[in-house]
Amino acid sequence: MDYQNVTATFRKLALEAGAVIMEIYGEDDFNVRSKADESPVTAADEAADALISAGLRAAFPDIALVTEEQADTHGQSVSTFIIVDPLDGTKEFVQRRGEFTVNIALVEDGIPTRGIVYAPAVGRLFYTDASGQAVEETGDFGTIAGPTIPMNVSSAQGALRIVASKSHRDAATDDYIAKYEVAELVAAGSSLKFCLVAAGEADLYPRLGRTMEWDTAAGDAVLRGAGGTVVRFDDHTPLAYGKSGFENPFFIAAPATQKLEQ
Repeated sequence: MDYQNVTATFRKLALEAGAVIMEIYGEDDFNVRSKADESPVTAADEAADALISAGLRAAFPDIALVTEEQADTHGQSVSTFIIVDPLDGTKEFVQRRGEFTVNIALVEDGIPTRGIVYAPAVGRLFYTDASGQAVEETGDFGTIAGPTIPMNVSSAQGALRIVASKSHRDAATDDYIAKYEVAELVAAGSSLKFCLVAAGEADLYPRLGRTMEWDTAAGDAVLRGAGGTVVRFDDHTPLAYGKSGFENPFFIAAPATQKLEQ
């Protein structure tokens, strides 16, 4: 696998999709519809998906593509594939809270090995470089990649900074968080939660709610590249990808060395 090409292509498409999303985000009004599962979808989701999908199919014609907005890609049985959420955090987008992301990941043999998470409204760009190291790019996000800062998870001991969903937090999540000594509780939207843990800005992200693989794969790849892990909530085994239906179990994202409560 030419990971240099993977990284460059993912970066280019994520930035281009982010520009399209921000153009629609800046409109006075945009139409919001409900999909079959009652989750919201907007013209920004669809435009970003069309752009990213076309670019990926041209660049990697021999790799299966799974994307949230194309139901005909969800029936595949694959272990190596590219998976896309063109606009993660649509509720954040609709409510104009800014914490939405573009997500593209490469999954190899059920493991997300390369990924990019771009949050255009807050100006943060995270990805795995060709070596698999997670980095945050700084600068103006031009055609040529700018300076990057290596990302490393926290080695905090004692009280933890725990990040939870802004739109999907519930009593079960609060009950689990209560098992830890908490220094700070942070609410964040979309796959940014993985990136906060990867950047050492948070220590733990538990998710006791429904997610799909396209919601998590890119953030998972970034977290792995920073020394973190995403494990199943029930048995603490690594979260696997390419599952039937692409639905995730509950999970916990944390530094690989973090002791997790049951």
